[in-house]
Amino acid sequence: MQNPPPPVAPFDYDAALMACARGDRQALQQLYERESRYLMGVALRIVRQRQQAEDVLHDAFISIWQRAESFNPARGEGRGWVYSVVRNAALNMARSGARQVDVSEDAAEAIDDQAALAAYASAGDPFELRADLGRLDNCLKGLEPARRDCILYAYVEGCSHGEIAERLQTPLGTVKAWIQRGMRALRECMA
Repeated sequence: MQNPPPPVAPFDYDAALMACARGDRQALQQLYERESRYLMGVALRIVRQRQQAEDVLHDAFISIWQRAESFNPARGEGRGWVYSVVRNAALNMARSGARQVDVSEDAAEAIDDQAALAAYASAGDPFELRADLGRLDNCLKGLEPARRDCILYAYVEGCSHGEIAERLQTPLGTVKAWIQRGMRALRECMA
């Protein structure tokens, strides 16, 4: 009879960032190995081109290395800080390019929510993840169809608010309100 593998200890993002601030390259490597595939997804959803997303990720990790000393665990979690560095780098690249990107507070919050969902999905055990995804599906089914469609276009297909408004032939302000209210309802349902 084989022994089950030992449980994997949770990764300490705060400690990794503090180690980076002290010049520990191994900590940066561990952070990259742990999060790069998820961070690539965040960047890709914003800039929409793989080469640009790779550039964003590269630049963001240089920034993480250079700015790790500015991370303050009293102001938030290390994982969130890393995701915000990548998100901001992607938004900056998108702004400087030809593609128009909606960078309102709602859009930034939506991107943060998506990153949090991806981070959560990577950390949970498979059974709990399936159970939570089932709950999420039930919560989505409880939304009005227009709100559900807006959220799915934004989070699954990565559409901007403007693109969703065009697809649904609905005013931009209405789409933003639907997404905001729908996300609030999902958070309450999942709590």
